[in-house]
Amino acid sequence: MDLLPSPFHYMLLISPPPSLCRRGSNVSLVLDMSALGSVEPLSVAVVTPREAAAREYLLSAGRVLTRQQLRDIINNTHKLHAEFAEIPMNFIDPKELDIPNHGTKNRYKTILPNPHSRVILKSKSCNDLLSSYINANYVRGYLGDDKAYIATQGPMVNTVNDFWQMAWQEESPVIVMITKLKEKNEKCVLYWPEKRGIYGKVEVLVNSIRECEHYTTRSLTLKCGNQTRMLQHYWYTSWPDHKTPDSAMPLLQLMTDVETDRRSAASMELYYPLSFVCSAGIGRTGCFIATTIGCRQLQLEGVVDVLSITCQLRADRGGMIQTGEQYEFVHHALSLYEARLSAETGQ
Repeated sequence: MDLLPSPFHYMLLISPPPSLCRRGSNVSLVLDMSALGSVEPLSVAVVTPREAAAREYLLSAGRVLTRQQLRDIINNTHKLHAEFAEIPMNFIDPKELDIPNHGTKNRYKTILPNPHSRVILKSKSCNDLLSSYINANYVRGYLGDDKAYIATQGPMVNTVNDFWQMAWQEESPVIVMITKLKEKNEKCVLYWPEKRGIYGKVEVLVNSIRECEHYTTRSLTLKCGNQTRMLQHYWYTSWPDHKTPDSAMPLLQLMTDVETDRRSAASMELYYPLSFVCSAGIGRTGCFIATTIGCRQLQLEGVVDVLSITCQLRADRGGMIQTGEQYEFVHHALSLYEARLSAETGQ
């Protein structure tokens, strides 16, 4: 099964944030050096021994699982939750973002883009820092593939134009939204048109809509100036609020469809970021990206290192994969994918 044959990019929005946790909390000083891929140093000033330990953990922690170990670990939820609790959140202090009034563009005041990997919108004025700000981060992919995804919060009324500017600027061939517009509270505003809409300098046209059981696909045309691009928008609505899906199968099917669209949109040499959207851009988004990378690793290496993958994600955007239940769900999704691989290869 050739599900994930090459590097690709996503944009993500995710579920509501947990209570604020500083980057050095609950950090184990016992490190495993089997990290996945090359990791660039975090460009964040180390202030305390705790923060230094957190930084080192994210750069080097890992636990490689064979296929059999993956099958076994999903039955040991205590071990998974204990492992998850050790991973530093890597949330940043608002003082680390030297951008006046950036709070007006954040859905949650404690969920901010890590400075070294944040997406910067192109602005006419280099002095207008706020117009270049969006709460989004580039996230690395399999083997540290640079800018494979974009993880971002759900657009607000005053950031919808910024979102479409980013989608155009980064040439994203796919957007995956993993939240409903409202789950008790607003998670995301309706940022796409019914048929046609103009968002700043970007015009968005809806060409067709395809309804599936768990998600809806929209084929979009984006226009800016005299240029035109095609884009696929997926809206996955089967992720329950504050929980994890009952089955990982729809998520794996969505991954297959997304990768098919990415391959059809990209040339043999150029891969542009896929955009993932949920409410805060860290929980459900983190699960989707981690599962995608893990499937790729299982397919090519026959092993998977979810701990290292999670550390790599959090190095790029704080808080990715928000809860122990989500961490457990990623392992279940990978176990399901592994079973499918084994059935196909007869292992």
